[in-house]
Amino acid sequence: MARPASIFPDLVERLGTGTVIAVVGLTAVYLGGFWFLGLVMLIVGTLIWELARMLGAPVRVASQLGLAAAAALGAARILPVGFGLPLLLLAAMAGIALLERNRTLFLSTGSLILMSAFGLLVHRGEFGLTWMLWLVLVVALTDIVGYFAGRLIGGPKFWPRVSPKKTWAGTTAGWVAAGIVGAIFMVATDAGAELIGISVAISMASQMGDIAESAIKRRAGVKDSSNLLPGHGGVMDRFDGMLGAALLLLLVEAVADFPPAPI
Repeated sequence: MARPASIFPDLVERLGTGTVIAVVGLTAVYLGGFWFLGLVMLIVGTLIWELARMLGAPVRVASQLGLAAAAALGAARILPVGFGLPLLLLAAMAGIALLERNRTLFLSTGSLILMSAFGLLVHRGEFGLTWMLWLVLVVALTDIVGYFAGRLIGGPKFWPRVSPKKTWAGTTAGWVAAGIVGAIFMVATDAGAELIGISVAISMASQMGDIAESAIKRRAGVKDSSNLLPGHGGVMDRFDGMLGAALLLLLVEAVADFPPAPI
């Protein structure tokens, strides 16, 4: 039997960094308003910087794109939607002029990052703290339970060519964890049984975000999006799942009567 240290070689470092991320993130989620906006702007600016660097942009160009994305997100949230949304897309389209290659990949991925982040801000502002915590728990437990289940159970790989460490055991364990979170919030909020299914779908979307980022890293020939977060790699390595989940949540909120009234 493999020793725990060989199964989880970076566990202590991951836990330390993860704890700091959780404390800062949950504090901003709780405070809401400009605190949450500021944190999301910082994350998005870093995500766009990492994306540009992975796709071959010089540091100066990547920094310009990151700053433009953060500023566009802040303006889009403060301004009326009709004026703010074009700024989000303009920040992504700036890569066409500034990048020498991989323009299409930057344009598509950058647009999704910005729209996902905008959706997070709307979700926190319109539906309140409870439903933001629901989203955070679904995404976090999908990742945490999937990580431990995948390492402990092992078994067939999910997509070894793109994500060699991800297993079907870890993937399905993440769905189960998300369903349990949905069941708990269903009881606590009288949201209805469909919340369980929505939670599982959000879990799947978060995993798709993770896989999409893995595909980008494979194409770029890098292991991590950067080395900013010890034990986790880059900021995108940590928040790719939240981006995928937030993107699906935008669609769910548009086509279904969900979430219920803010709590």
